[in-house]
Amino acid sequence: MSGHSKWKNIMHKKEKSDAQKASIFTKIGREITQAVKEGGPDPASNSKLKDIIAKAKTNNVPNDNIERVIKKAAGDGDNTQYEEITYEGYGPAGIAVIVETLTDNRNRTAGDLRHYFDKYGGNLGQTGSVNWMFSKKGVIVISKEEYDDEEKLMEELMEVEAEDFVIEENVYEIYTAPENFSSVREYLEGKGYEFLSAEVEQVPSNYITLTNEDQIKNMNKLLEVLEDNDDVQNTYHNWNDEE
Repeated sequence: MSGHSKWKNIMHKKEKSDAQKASIFTKIGREITQAVKEGGPDPASNSKLKDIIAKAKTNNVPNDNIERVIKKAAGDGDNTQYEEITYEGYGPAGIAVIVETLTDNRNRTAGDLRHYFDKYGGNLGQTGSVNWMFSKKGVIVISKEEYDDEEKLMEELMEVEAEDFVIEENVYEIYTAPENFSSVREYLEGKGYEFLSAEVEQVPSNYITLTNEDQIKNMNKLLEVLEDNDDVQNTYHNWNDEE
């Protein structure tokens, strides 16, 4: 299992413009709203909300923003009903793509996504067309620069239900079963670790490398327009986009 593409994506996220950061805040705010409506405003009793708040903090969302969204969602200030829909498709050269959305208009979202895939040399597929190439995993990413004691981290991971520990050039990547993600994240937080990223993700079983310049360009464009769409929460793919 390798998370090299994921780490590159994180590096890319850290260099966002102010407009892109605002878009990330909007997306996470939507996730918080949905979690509050489903399980209430108290993260102590709503584990999904607790995980999203942790995700918000790794993306530098200010605490005031988080609290404001929770308060609004818990009251009568936001009556928008969101629906979680996952789309599957193929990018250029058969790159597998999973797109997780949170939308208040499924027709608009489906139309947008179909247009994006068609425009950049791919196509939307049926449910189940590509998800067999991915496994849902908790993924926790820690900077090696911040925590250089590899042996200590490995010893601490022996105390929890982590499935895999991968050492990359700049980071440690810890993989868990989805049901164990929250407990592992909270355990490491309690040990004083901060995360570059901590989310449940769709991890591809293998990666495809593109060599054709047009296909690389179109794949980058497809990922950009998906990321810029407010209805799109997460995009996963099996393109090895390391340079």
